[in-house]
Parts: sequence; structure tokens; C-alpha cells
Amino acid sequence: MLGKTLICSLGACAVVALMSSAAFAATAQEQRAQKTAQIPRCAAPVGVLAVEEPQRNWWSELKLGSPEALIKVFVNQSGCFTLVDRGAGLNAAQRERALSSGGNLQQGSNIGGGQILAADYVLVPDMVTQNGAASGNNIGGAIGGLLGRRNPVLGAIAGGISINSSTADVALTITDVRSTRQLAIVEGHSKKTDIGFGVGGGVFGGSGFGSAGATGYNNTEIGQVITLAYLDAYTKMVDQLGGLPAEGASAASAQQSVVINRPSRMYATPSTQGQLVRPLDVGARLFPTGNKDGLMWEVKDELGNHGWVSSITFDLAK
Repeated sequence: MLGKTLICSLGACAVVALMSSAAFAATAQEQRAQKTAQIPRCAAPVGVLAVEEPQRNWWSELKLGSPEALIKVFVNQSGCFTLVDRGAGLNAAQRERALSSGGNLQQGSNIGGGQILAADYVLVPDMVTQNGAASGNNIGGAIGGLLGRRNPVLGAIAGGISINSSTADVALTITDVRSTRQLAIVEGHSKKTDIGFGVGGGVFGGSGFGSAGATGYNNTEIGQVITLAYLDAYTKMVDQLGGLPAEGASAASAQQSVVINRPSRMYATPSTQGQLVRPLDVGARLFPTGNKDGLMWEVKDELGNHGWVSSITFDLAK
């Protein structure tokens, strides 16, 4: 009797344990279902951004659009940057400007020089390079080394995609246009099991990827994995760039240098009647400090001399 009671007790414990395990699993599934991957949102843009296409095409073999288009969707929806087009849109705009300069547009069209918004930053999306022969699972190995045979470098670049395990390792590189300093190189990772976080009201809900040119990213498994990997990297990048100057990249950067266009002089005070610091020959390069007094600009030269020059004697360096 004691043995039967013990067996029944053990059986009851097992049932309770199974019920607890099932309840825990259900709870975990509910928690997962409530979570969705979200594009980060910013209260105001931190600068003007141009997105460039990677140098090597790894996406065509996967029947996907360029990752440039995918990142532009993130940028537009996040509001973290003001986006400028340096691709097809710019080419079309240049054609309009050519029509304007040729006198072919209607009067009052107001299209001309000095109107294009300057980019503060350039962002390049790419794949993390891995050894194509390391596992046999990445895109180069998965299709029999086809990419590697046709283009060994392309096969290596695509090493961040694993077809068999449906994983992706991507990278975003953002560069300051004025200083050319790389502000961040951020890696993102995603796998097949992460796709559930992007459904519903998340990334893949009404994303508009296809209309933006990012075809294949929301309706193929590997496309969704790559999307979430780029989203992971973009979210990290936005967090890292939270300390960008509030006054804007242009104001925070060093002042553009100027070049003397006629024989001139540098004065100790903002007046041509002031003490002479040094004569200036044509071609001399000066660095404005930002201080101005009428037509007089405060400058420094390459030898460390400091003084004032008339703005009518120099041009902005190209």
C-alpha cells in the first residue's frame, strides 16, 4: 500500500511538474507574442544623412533589394536623421538643374545653385566578412561556392549570411563628412527565431519595404532575418550617436579654410589701419576662427600667426 501510495504521489508530482512546465512555456510564449521589434524613434533629427550602397553586391543572389533602400526605411520612420538622396533622386534633380541652366524651365521655377542640402554623415550598410570555408554554412558555401568561383571577394563579403541556420551578421559604418572620421562601426545580429519579434505591429507590419525599393525583405525568411540584423545595428547606432552636438554637425566642425585671392595683409585688429601682422601672398591659406567685425574676419595662418583680414581678399577653399 505504501508503495502504491508512493508511486501515485510520484505520478502526481510528475503531472504537477508537467503542468508547471507547460504553464511556464505558455507564459514564455505569451511574453514573446507581446514583444515586437520596433524601429527607434527620435524627437528631432541629429543631422543630415546620406545612405550609400555597399561596394560589392551580395544581395542579388538572395533575390533581395539593396540594403541601402532598407536602411532608408529605418531612417525615414525613425526621424533620427534628415535623409538626402545621393542616388537616383540626385541624378533626376541634376537633370532638372541642367534644364534650368539651359533656360528651358518656366520663369519662377526657382531651381539653381546653392540649394542642395549638405550631408553631415554618410552611412554604409554591409555584411560582416567571415571566412567562407570556415563552416560550409554561409552563403558562399551553401550554394556550392558559386559566388566564390565567380567573384572570390564577393563570396567573402557575403560570409555574414548563413543559409542553413538562417542567421545574419551585418555592419553599419557611419562617417563624418567634414572630418572623414568614422563615428561608429556597429554590428548587428539576428537569427530565424528572432522573426517572431518583428510581426504584428512591429517592423513587418505595414513596413512599406517594397514600395521603398527594399524588395524581398519582408516576405522571405532570410530577408526578414537580415532586416532584423540591420535593425539591431541601427538601434545600437542611434544609441551611440545620442551624444552628437545639439548645435548640429556643421557648427560643431572646424571652420572651412579660405585662400587669399589677391595680395593682402593681416592686421592685429579688425581695421586696415591697425598694426600689420604680416603681408599675405596670393594662395596663402588661412583658417577663420568664426569671429567677424563687418568685412573683417579673424583668422589664423599655418605658421600660428593670428590676426584680421578683409573678407573681400579671400575665397573659400575648395
